[in-house]
Amino acid sequence: MPRRAAQPALADQNAAEGGIATLDRALSLLGAFTAAQPALTLAALAEHTRIYKSTVLRMLASLEHAHLVQRLPDGRYALGAEVERLHRVFAASFSLESVVMPVLRALVAETQESAAFYVPRGDRRLCLYRVSSPRPVRDNLQPGDLLPLDRGAGGRILQAYAGARDALSVKIRREQVVVLVGDRVPELAGLGAPVFDAAGALAGALTLTMPTERLDPGHAEPLRQAARRITAQLGGAYPPAG
Repeated sequence: MPRRAAQPALADQNAAEGGIATLDRALSLLGAFTAAQPALTLAALAEHTRIYKSTVLRMLASLEHAHLVQRLPDGRYALGAEVERLHRVFAASFSLESVVMPVLRALVAETQESAAFYVPRGDRRLCLYRVSSPRPVRDNLQPGDLLPLDRGAGGRILQAYAGARDALSVKIRREQVVVLVGDRVPELAGLGAPVFDAAGALAGALTLTMPTERLDPGHAEPLRQAARRITAQLGGAYPPAG
């Protein structure tokens, strides 16, 4: 009889509902490759996915046949040419707006405050996307507006993940969110969280802004979750806190 695994395979802990377990496990092999570890041994793949080496070897044979992985001369495995082709197809059809805007709308519906997505532009930050609060009293920023990089929740997030060493930046990297009152405009409060891309680099800052009297620190958690949703849809992952 085949041996039972001492612990569930990595893919079994997050199996697709109604999906095929074997396919989930094979795809988890592809997820083992990173920019830091672009080539892995059979043993490393088995350890990462918690699948027996013999099973991993059979899955790799199918993935090699589909050119999704390749076996290197030293015996290690790396992603194959088909991954690059699929990336080109994805890049041609990808729209950051189609990823960010639905999350902004959901965040505004949940919090009733204005949500925006910022990217750095030299020594300032650009409001790339925004959904305004339905409440009549709100700030009136628009997509395309440029704001200071050294003030406001979005700017502080961008500075922190650009390597700033001040106490606030260290705190932001530790908590992965910031809550500020009157940092850019005395009458406004804001919350910010980082968004990361597939390469692990900072893609932008997600923010909520509101009049200071409406600040609710409890909105930090919905903001965190929204930033993580965008990161996941970009193919990224959050770094360890700190």
